[in-house]
Amino acid sequence: MGADARSSIAATFRESSGKAVATLVRVLGSIDAAEEAVQDAFVRALETWERDGIPASPAAWIVTTAKNRAIDVVRRESTRDQRHQGRARMVGDDGTTPDPASAVAERLDEPVEDDQLRLIFTCCHPALGMEARVALTLRLIAGLETRDIARAFLVPETTMAQRLTRAKRKIAAANIPYRVPEREDLPPRLASALAVLYLVFNEGYAGTTDATRPDLAAEAIRLTRALHALLPEPEVAGLLALMLLTESRRPARFTPDGSIVLLADQDRTQWDAGLADEGRRLVLECVRRGQPGQYQVQAAIAAVHADAVRFEDTDWPQIVTLYDQLFALTPTAVVELNRAVAVAEVRGPAAALGIVDGLPLERYHLWHATRGELLSRLGRSADARVAFATAAELTDNPAERDLLLGRAAT
Repeated sequence: MGADARSSIAATFRESSGKAVATLVRVLGSIDAAEEAVQDAFVRALETWERDGIPASPAAWIVTTAKNRAIDVVRRESTRDQRHQGRARMVGDDGTTPDPASAVAERLDEPVEDDQLRLIFTCCHPALGMEARVALTLRLIAGLETRDIARAFLVPETTMAQRLTRAKRKIAAANIPYRVPEREDLPPRLASALAVLYLVFNEGYAGTTDATRPDLAAEAIRLTRALHALLPEPEVAGLLALMLLTESRRPARFTPDGSIVLLADQDRTQWDAGLADEGRRLVLECVRRGQPGQYQVQAAIAAVHADAVRFEDTDWPQIVTLYDQLFALTPTAVVELNRAVAVAEVRGPAAALGIVDGLPLERYHLWHATRGELLSRLGRSADARVAFATAAELTDNPAERDLLLGRAAT
């Protein structure tokens, strides 16, 4: 197969598999059956695109082919059931025999509020463990390969494949409904839904293995907007604001050759002012409501960065204060690591290094990268070089690795 066809199929899978699976789950009632139909469509693409050329709309081709596959499966299984069970065919009021496959085709064409939002809430059911919820959503919504999810969770691929299989079986065995919960049932499920939406966004903004997936980040923003319209709670607004403010920096994040540009070096005139303004407005709404949560505080931190015309104008004391609030809400080592970066700007690199060295994050590449930066600022070049090299070894993101190796070399 030609490189163009292979590249187009890979890109289409990343961009469209989640939407296709979500639509087919609604009709087939089975995650496995939906995934099988979508996988079959991509196998067909491998067979035909090189021969016939890449279609004008690859995503539409995949969805249509997957739908046709689903219809064929329903028709075949319906015929088999009638043959083996000897059931008499049901006759409609008009004397005709209903065709299950035709009914499926009609349901596939029905307008829906948002199949992916329904699938997120299915994956985030309390019957599943938090890790299973996140992994399943990354697989079904984000279209990540099992090996990439395993790498993100720091487990073998076979282990992650087993977890995903068990999670799907549990959904089927527990008859977990494929729907957005009723309003009174939403709050217990909301935290999981927000967590997975944020992870999907982060995978699109600074992926585990890809430097960036703008399509995935845009999809996370779209789904969060849909959730906010459904449930305009402060934390939903906070997550949406955080995504918008973060996404506004995308135009300045990379050089033309794909190299990462750090926040301190970005040309802020390239930031998307429209996204930043919308994010700020949401943050102000959250502040007025006075019900702080972790996503609202993170969005407030992003808003302080957005308010600074230059990196040097950043209100670092305010950011340290906000990180103090965030740590009170979510006392994790990663929050403390990010707080240390702000502390370095207020109290100097030595004070920040004292914080960083006390954190149990030796397997986290950004811990080593932060140490490298602080050690460099303290003039400890040899130690900084080791820290940057270790960080490069621990990341699978090629753009990050190049940046870190460059820092180690200089």
